[in-house]
Amino acid sequence: MTINDEILVLANQIANDGNKPTVALIKAKLTKSVPLPTIISTLRAWQHDPSFIACPQESESNKVKTSIEHCEKDSLSKYLSEELDQMKQEIIELKLLIHELIAQQNNAS
Repeated sequence: MTINDEILVLANQIANDGNKPTVALIKAKLTKSVPLPTIISTLRAWQHDPSFIACPQESESNKVKTSIEHCEKDSLSKYLSEELDQMKQEIIELKLLIHELIAQQNNAS
């Protein structure tokens, strides 16, 4: 979860409790130190979404859907880049495995 996601989750939780999310309330609940301008800019862009109170760690399709709906463009781009890198690595590994299997089959013949 990005720091912006954490801020948005906290803002939604505070709003769901019937309070107005403020910089001070958010800063007090964050798991790590965040510069005030980051909190302020994220809160300015925040719109209450009562259901966005945690980034779910469910199936891959739900991860992508959650990322697209709730994450900023930068974090979405980073997420997609990481996923693409992982897929490229898996393709390389599969190609190597195929070459090994072909070599074994040729040696057995």
